[in-house]
Amino acid sequence: MHQAAGTPAPPPKPLDPCVRVRGAREHNLRGVDVDIPRDALTVFTGVSGSGKSSLAFGTLYAEAQRRYFESVAPYARRLIHQIGAPKVDSVTGLPPAVSLEQRRSSPGSRSSVGTVTLLSNSLRMLYSRAGSYPPGAERLDSDAFSPNTATGACPACHGLGRIHRTSEELLVPDPELSIRQGAIAAWPGAWQGKNLRDILETLGHDVDRPWRELPAKDREWILFTEEQPVVTVHPVREAERIQRPYQGTYMSAHRYVMRTFADSKSATLRARAEKFLADSPCPVCEGRRLRPEALAVTFAGRTIAELAALALTDLDAVLASAPLDGEAARVLAEDLRSRIGPVTELGLGYLSLDRTAPTLSAGELQRLRLATQLRSGLFGVVYVLDEPSAGLHPADTEALLGVLDRLKEAGNTVFVVEHHLDVVRHADWLVDVGPLAGEHGGQVLHSGPPQDLAGVAGSATARHLFAEREPAGAPRPVRPATGKVRLSGVDRHNLRGLEAEFPLGVFTAVTGVSGSGKSTLVGQVLAREVGERLGEADCPVRRLVEVDQKPIGRTPRSNLATYTGLFDVVRKLFTAAPQARARGWKAGRFSFNVPGGRCETCQGEGFVSVELLFLPSTYAPCPECAGARYNAETLEVRYEGLDIAEVLGLTVESAAAFFAEVPAAARSLRALEEIGLGYLRLGQPATELSGGEAQRIKLATELQRLRRDHTLYLLDEPTTGLHPADVRVLLRQLHGLVDAGHSVVVVEHDMEVVAGADWVIDLGPGGGAEGGRVVAAGTPSEVASAAGSRTAPYLARALGAGRREEAREPFGPAPAAARPRPVGEPG
Repeated sequence: MHQAAGTPAPPPKPLDPCVRVRGAREHNLRGVDVDIPRDALTVFTGVSGSGKSSLAFGTLYAEAQRRYFESVAPYARRLIHQIGAPKVDSVTGLPPAVSLEQRRSSPGSRSSVGTVTLLSNSLRMLYSRAGSYPPGAERLDSDAFSPNTATGACPACHGLGRIHRTSEELLVPDPELSIRQGAIAAWPGAWQGKNLRDILETLGHDVDRPWRELPAKDREWILFTEEQPVVTVHPVREAERIQRPYQGTYMSAHRYVMRTFADSKSATLRARAEKFLADSPCPVCEGRRLRPEALAVTFAGRTIAELAALALTDLDAVLASAPLDGEAARVLAEDLRSRIGPVTELGLGYLSLDRTAPTLSAGELQRLRLATQLRSGLFGVVYVLDEPSAGLHPADTEALLGVLDRLKEAGNTVFVVEHHLDVVRHADWLVDVGPLAGEHGGQVLHSGPPQDLAGVAGSATARHLFAEREPAGAPRPVRPATGKVRLSGVDRHNLRGLEAEFPLGVFTAVTGVSGSGKSTLVGQVLAREVGERLGEADCPVRRLVEVDQKPIGRTPRSNLATYTGLFDVVRKLFTAAPQARARGWKAGRFSFNVPGGRCETCQGEGFVSVELLFLPSTYAPCPECAGARYNAETLEVRYEGLDIAEVLGLTVESAAAFFAEVPAAARSLRALEEIGLGYLRLGQPATELSGGEAQRIKLATELQRLRRDHTLYLLDEPTTGLHPADVRVLLRQLHGLVDAGHSVVVVEHDMEVVAGADWVIDLGPGGGAEGGRVVAAGTPSEVASAAGSRTAPYLARALGAGRREEAREPFGPAPAAARPRPVGEPG
């Protein structure tokens, strides 16, 4: 229809200012309807397992992703349809979305801070276009400055900077043994090892003489020859077993170790091979990863490897003071500095460009990607973030809030799943999900301004957001120590000559800004020191338990039931069922990891991997078993009315009631419930679990087999991903361990947890080269008043008016080194 001339055009229809969700049923969501404003900072809150991530990521981001997939070519779409849309009736007003999750997978060893932030690209361009070249040298393109390209990588180490070598001492740790007695420890076990020994004997070598007595020439050949002679072996006849002659091929111990380490698909075999290898800097590039031509080019008098090794704050200072000859140098240096700014603003200035990504925490990786987004120039999109405050010291939270505000001010909508109360208070809009976890959650209790949550009954968030909280653990008095572990002269990463004492029999919190050295001190130095002394008469610790946040498995095949050992009990119960006995089925029939009872289409995973060109592969439910993991015949067997797939679908809470009369199962389930994981399903794939959930599963597994031997528990930020209500549940368990006579050391940023500790060791004062020192050590009250500590004012606020009654100091009168003193004051 044509509009008549002169008739004014109708006014444009106003855009709906909200994202509107109707009938969301993903995971435990119960037909949720919710309206969320665009162009605002919205925080999703609720206890762990309440459904907030199911709403933010499982519904909103998944729907935006599905719509993007709908726009690609029809051929690709045929594959993508297998992924499945989120369970929701409708979502309107949803812009394109960018997800910044805390990825559970480990990045590759070639991934680094520079590659994650794209800063390496800019630095390589700077050297290519504005570097100082030796006289007569040809100008190199930017690829020549990358260790990840064929033109740039050192040919000796392939750009890794390190090489793996072996030696006689590693391959033969005990030269008093003969070959028959197992002198060559690097050889494979069982038949393979016997085969190599028999081949050597056939070749004329003495396999019964002590290794050290063999001629040096023979020892060298046996361990390092590249020859692979084939001989006819006549094995010694064994009782009741006839062994015929066979053709055997010899492989040296060195060749076997290197081939296994490089090519084996078995993680266990690779790990075993690595024990016989020494990791050392590449002798050609001296660990700098590049070809000599690239390392001959300088900028500001330094090679690219030297600049990449600087902390980002130092790199920024070099770029700021460097003489910039020409327009290219000026533009590229300014671009680099503008990219470094958001990274340092988020408290990550201590990182260097060459820091490998696997050594970063999930929180550090997410904040690096967040800093990169500030430079992307995107607007009109939804950013969905997963606890960006994870791993952040309270001093760095304000900078995070500034970054979130800038994303919003650039014309974007920001959705944040978060527990940190300062972030919650800063939000424009709050969506609180609950009231509890799992099947007791999945409802939107509040969608509106944060201050309006105050009157919402049943909201765990409201209780903590508006109440004046007591310190966690108050009014428990400070416990006296029963012993101590002293570390002296510690030199690792940024720890330089550090002295520290860890009291035993108490709860110790290690604090400090990101990069101050906390994880190095606890997870590496303390763990190694105690681990090496276990079993010695003078070691007060009998067991060491490290509870980290690494995944409990890397595929959907691994789950809560398999990790805790609960699944062994379940399979035995099904094996004893009348239908299984009548068919002669053993426990293996009910395992989804071996052929027999499992669905062979997905090989018992319940999911199939969908590979997509130019897109990351993803998992989709198996079309044959619909995620049940088992074939139809196996599912005919029932225990107390449920088949095994239905049992795996139970939550921990439901399973605890179902298996109440089975002591072996009840013990595991009770430990999981007591630590606040009652909402998880027994068969929940490891790939769906957060780092905090994985850590609590490990702790619950340890709690169910609690022993009386004095145990030292080391935990790295155990409250990550926990709602304040869940933190209280976790702390009851940890303090219970101490009350039972054990020792607990936590690396922690949550000041409420630190306020409830017996002893605090504060590192700093900054991160990277500015950290690595004990700024203060003492009771929480003492550290809260320490001058020069960035932790002190936040700890003082957490202690508040309700200061705890303090018993005698853990070491009697604290030594001078342990008393809080200002930074720079002589000890």
